[in-house]
Amino acid sequence: MKYRHFDKLGIDVSVFGLGCMRLPMIEKDGKKIVDRKISDRIIREAIEGGVNYFDTAYVYSEQDNEAALAHALRGGLREKVYIATKLPIFKCESSEDFERMFCEQLERLETDHIDFYLVHSLSGEQWDKAVSLGICEFLDKLKREGRIRYACFSFHDDYAAFERIIKAYDWDMCQIQFNYMDVENQAGVKGLRLAGELGIPVVIMEGLRGGRLATVPSEVREVFDSYNEHRTDVEWAFKFIADFQEVMTILSGVTDTEQLHDNIRIFSELTANSMTNEEHDIIKRAADAYMKRIKVGCTGCKYCMPCPNGVSIPDIFTTWNNAFRYGTTLGGNQRYARMKNQGNGADKCIQCGACEGACPQHINIIEMLRVADSELS
Repeated sequence: MKYRHFDKLGIDVSVFGLGCMRLPMIEKDGKKIVDRKISDRIIREAIEGGVNYFDTAYVYSEQDNEAALAHALRGGLREKVYIATKLPIFKCESSEDFERMFCEQLERLETDHIDFYLVHSLSGEQWDKAVSLGICEFLDKLKREGRIRYACFSFHDDYAAFERIIKAYDWDMCQIQFNYMDVENQAGVKGLRLAGELGIPVVIMEGLRGGRLATVPSEVREVFDSYNEHRTDVEWAFKFIADFQEVMTILSGVTDTEQLHDNIRIFSELTANSMTNEEHDIIKRAADAYMKRIKVGCTGCKYCMPCPNGVSIPDIFTTWNNAFRYGTTLGGNQRYARMKNQGNGADKCIQCGACEGACPQHINIIEMLRVADSELS
């Protein structure tokens, strides 16, 4: 297993971080819980393979994920690993909620401290809420008392919000979505570089974009196969991320030991700044091949919004593009069905044309909405 050292933390962390969110579930006494037998084996074999970073959260697995991790770490394994878990700021309405949930987490995790404590899924709006409730003071207090080692945050918003948040507090680590298809989305490579400049280690989530990059379409596979060395789709995706020296750990969720062992094999060979120009070109061509699969050239600028009849134009086009770009039409259909149930589907379009006059891409929005509705319904 490869490890990375960051001066700000003074510890060595495995490049492969086990994301516990995808641990298999079973039903017991009418309730869904994590399968302790399988999850124990996955977590303990991960430790044997050199993994020392485990990521969970208050809300994962019907709120059973933290307890499942603790169960696997019994018998002296807790002292060998770093636990990362998250405070669901979106569930907090007062500063008292911070303390209550944190104490619940200590109890669930069967520990007296949490190594990496993240404010969960921050956006600019959620950050403003957190600050107003006193999150900075709360994190400072937890660190002083030794109940957490590192104050961190995970992030889902645009770069402007990321820059504002990362500069607003003395963070020990941040966690962002990043992969070869998201270099300009959310925090993106620009945010990754900024964190590096500030000396803040970065943990990567969604390295496979929710599994979409684990099995690529034939056009992308042809690009990968043009390289003189065979690599799986997963290897290409993780190699790209690991090449950035700002990255401390890349999270990967597994559901069985076969996936675990494959990840251990892949991550044992990944180092920073090792990709050649040819390999970078392969990645760029793969991303371009994905982009050619999109249905409509919407950039999500939202100049077309708000629609006077409530149609969520950019969301519909994003759902449509992703469904066909990544071959996840079933998921796209389900998401679009929810939009329609909420009254935001393309079926609500009255063809007033207000959106088309505002679109800087000059998209024939009315016609594209009609086709999207047909293909996603």
